[in-house]
Amino acid sequence: MNNQTKELLRDFQESHKEEIETITQVLARITTKSPDEIKPHLDAMLEQLVQPQQVQRPLYETATPEELAQAFREWAENRDRNTPLLSDYAVSRESMYDDEL
Repeated sequence: MNNQTKELLRDFQESHKEEIETITQVLARITTKSPDEIKPHLDAMLEQLVQPQQVQRPLYETATPEELAQAFREWAENRDRNTPLLSDYAVSRESMYDDEL
């Protein structure tokens, strides 16, 4: 965590002290964990939430050809194998350039 994020988190925690305490108590009550056990988890979540969001670049911009191939294989393996196929007409030139409007 960089200094800017630490400062944002500290300011956020100070300005929302009562709300954070309420959330901690509710989580302690519904999880049967102590507030001391809850606090590190809540702090980690708040840290993620207050960090400035970085734009995530798409996979095709950052992956190697091997990583792209692997990602495609994983995607294909997770598709429903019972999806109905398109008819011959649906993929024919005639259906793509149908002048019947």
